[in-house]
Amino acid sequence: MANGNLKAPKAIVICVSLLALGCSKNESESTWSAYKADDKSTSYSALDQINASNVNQLENAWTFQMHDLEEGDQPVSSQANPIIVDGVMYANSGKQTVYAINAATGEEIWSFKALEEGLPSAASRGVTYWKEGDDKRILYSAGNSLLAIDAKTGKLIPSFGENGKVNLNVGVRDDPDKISVTLTTPGRIFNDLIIIGSRLPDFYGSPPGYIRAYNCKTGKLEWTFHTIPHPGEPGYETWPPDAYKYAGGVNCWAGMSIDKERGMVYLALGSPSFDYYGADRKGENLFGNCVLALDAATGHYKWHFQTVHHDLWDYDLAAPPTLVTVTKDGKKVDAVSQTTKHGFVFVLDRDTGESLYPIEERAVPASNLPGEEAWPTQPFPTAPKAFVKQFMTENDLNHFSDEDHKAILEKFRSVRYEGLFTPPDLKGTLSLPATRGGANWGGSAYDPNTNYLYIRGNNLPEIQTIVDADEFFKARNNSVYEQGRVKYEQHCGACHGVDRKGIANTFPSLIDLKDRYEEKLTLEKIRMGSGKMPGFKGIISTAEENAIIAFLYDKKDQGIEVPQETHSTFSGSRYANITAYRTWSDPSGNPSMKGPYNTLSALNLETGEYEWQIPVGNDPKLQEENGPYTGLLARSGPVVTAGGLVFISGADDKKIWAFDKKTGEMVWEKELPAANNANISTYSIDGKQYIALSVGGTKDNPSGSIMTFALQE
Repeated sequence: MANGNLKAPKAIVICVSLLALGCSKNESESTWSAYKADDKSTSYSALDQINASNVNQLENAWTFQMHDLEEGDQPVSSQANPIIVDGVMYANSGKQTVYAINAATGEEIWSFKALEEGLPSAASRGVTYWKEGDDKRILYSAGNSLLAIDAKTGKLIPSFGENGKVNLNVGVRDDPDKISVTLTTPGRIFNDLIIIGSRLPDFYGSPPGYIRAYNCKTGKLEWTFHTIPHPGEPGYETWPPDAYKYAGGVNCWAGMSIDKERGMVYLALGSPSFDYYGADRKGENLFGNCVLALDAATGHYKWHFQTVHHDLWDYDLAAPPTLVTVTKDGKKVDAVSQTTKHGFVFVLDRDTGESLYPIEERAVPASNLPGEEAWPTQPFPTAPKAFVKQFMTENDLNHFSDEDHKAILEKFRSVRYEGLFTPPDLKGTLSLPATRGGANWGGSAYDPNTNYLYIRGNNLPEIQTIVDADEFFKARNNSVYEQGRVKYEQHCGACHGVDRKGIANTFPSLIDLKDRYEEKLTLEKIRMGSGKMPGFKGIISTAEENAIIAFLYDKKDQGIEVPQETHSTFSGSRYANITAYRTWSDPSGNPSMKGPYNTLSALNLETGEYEWQIPVGNDPKLQEENGPYTGLLARSGPVVTAGGLVFISGADDKKIWAFDKKTGEMVWEKELPAANNANISTYSIDGKQYIALSVGGTKDNPSGSIMTFALQE
């Protein structure tokens, strides 16, 4: 039969037209091709095969065991959010090896070891995919480099940068040989550009966190935005005149979102350095703690909204902005939703940065620290309400025993506490929410069908212990060991503890370090960073590095004098918080404040009201008999699907859960072989929906794994 006169069915014509645009509708809805699902950081999937009626039938579909560590090595945690493109999953391990995996079977296609043997690995949350025709690339950061990897072969692309690599230390004001700039959260693609932020130390002497865009084909730096403004740039007047020459921080480490139709990129910026004392940076300090909108093609400034003026609390914007659409006064408004560490949700017009809800600048307490000038007001949105606890009284203190309660009650009464934004004080300050409170890097999940925003929040108070750094960190003698003890306490003690015992499941113990790591490996970790720890290259001198090694490796017999160097141009006293990142506990180690310690909230963006809030995670030792779950500290975020579910994981009880997105009822849970500390992905291949997540290492498999779940056949 001749077919020249036959008309193609309408459905086929539509399908061909969509394919001509480069991506079919079905493909765009069935994949997870970017960090947090898409350019808008929604963590939303239109898949609905897995739903509330059948989620209890989920079973492990396949598990991919990573293999870049030897049995017996220290298990690593992974924060990677796997992406899936054309049936291939791309993910990185906790040791920063990149894997390409058949997303239907779990079989390895290729692997790329991004770091040379012996180099330490830092936290990394995934990779970025870019393509033009047959040119398909994985763009990824390891160490101080941005790499371009052939997505088909797993080989470096030599025409990108220098032999496939771009040195991220170059172009950030300071000597590239004396700093360490890394990337925690994957960059975003706009046309042929990859836009990135940076990960930096939070200490005196930190470099600035410039935003940069590189050409995906050549690795050429196309534009730079100064987050600490130079003369003549917007925001310059909010700093002392020469601050751009020495101030650091104000980096985008949590991530960003892109509106490709508007050609705009929206960034969540961190606080200036030092986190808890700002006498050398008097002013509002733009663009610290800002939602910042830039022209994605040029890096030109569009607008900003500052969530904290002159930050003294380490209230970084720790989650990427989520692009949402809200009905306001009967009109659809494209907006930016920004969750914060201190528990607020700011909802801003995507074009102008104006808040969709009234903002009140309210007076806050003044600082008592010498030289400090806390900003007199801070922005408070009238709606939505905070999603975590922002104030506590004596009635909120736990009572596990009379002795423990007495101790924390005395502490509560002895420190300075005047509610939210109580500034650091030499008498000690109660901070709630604190450095690990509120929202964290996992961000929120947005359901465009219901306009609900799902937010994970931590309720974790801390006691800030503020000291005169120059006086407190004074050596008793000039031995290398003693100088090392001082420098260790100054730079490492807040996280790993003065006693070197660390914080369980957060910062590792350094006791008996000499029995676990060679000195040269520890030295590289100090310089380059590792896991959650940023690199200290340029922050401390070579002599100070050697002194810390002498202390950690118990070399008390060394008597060489070590000069004490200063790395700040500020001539006054410097103050430091020596107990940051530590949840306030009673003498027996129990949380001082009553729970829940972690929650999942459903915020209706149409009304600004919360539909439900539930605790997530459980510590049976703290749970009252037949009482609600306690909630557990976690940083990863939720995923919401058209199937009516919210998936989440990431707490120390090693569970993955599914909740009914309308009610918050738990409808499925599964125990994992190790703690998961990453966002979940979901995708479909050949009509089968999968749930995928990175899982940390175990004693038997220290490298960790990727696990997927699907409905039983």
